Amino acid sequence: MSAKGILGRKVGMSQIFTETGDCVPVTVIEAGPCHVLQIRTPEKDGYSAVQLGFRDKPRRLAIRSERGHVSAELKSKRSTKRAGGEAVAKANCEPKRFIRELRVATEGYSVGQELKVDQFADVKSVDVIGTSKGRGFAGVMKRHNFGGQRATHGVKKCHRHPGGTGALAADRGGGRMKKGKKMAGQYGNERVTSRNLKVVKVDLEKNLLLIRGAIPGPNGGYVFVRTTNKY
Repeated sequence: MSAKGILGRKVGMSQIFTETGDCVPVTVIEAGPCHVLQIRTPEKDGYSAVQLGFRDKPRRLAIRSERGHVSAELKSKRSTKRAGGEAVAKANCEPKRFIRELRVATEGYSVGQELKVDQFADVKSVDVIGTSKGRGFAGVMKRHNFGGQRATHGVKKCHRHPGGTGALAADRGGGRMKKGKKMAGQYGNERVTSRNLKVVKVDLEKNLLLIRGAIPGPNGGYVFVRTTNKY
């Protein structure tokens, strides 16, 4: 099966009941419609991909390069024609808020084409890529699920500390701290991929995709849905 993909926005979590009465937790995603903004080719770009755009951005908020990326202005067309070059194909749509590339073979795609959620009607499982919730600077108990220090027996004002971090004792010598040591630091706000999630339902009228389980990010966050290669 060829890979398929679409951009969307996380609406929230809910639950549905099957015909046998089983309760299934699902995440509702507003998937598409998406416009094909560009097509990458090995001859020109070195790889094959389709660039997708989701959710219109008001032109008054878009900078000139964003407006020119989706629609060619008359002045630029005249300049290109005068220089003897060919005008680049444009999608002729509104500027987009969320743009990502799907690494697939470009046969069957064209600039300006609109992709909808109906392409997932016969797909069983997908991968969902999103940005996890940012939790700021967190300690080791919250970030790495450490147990902390004792509550009695001489422990004073350091109950949530990580404990010993010495390079000689903890990491078998070397005189320095090894990379990857679990410590306090930035927690969340990173790219996360949830793999092999089952597609429960596809609503073509409302452009909704119901996926079993949770996906990364807050409600309203942008996500990238693609068919999984994990069967």
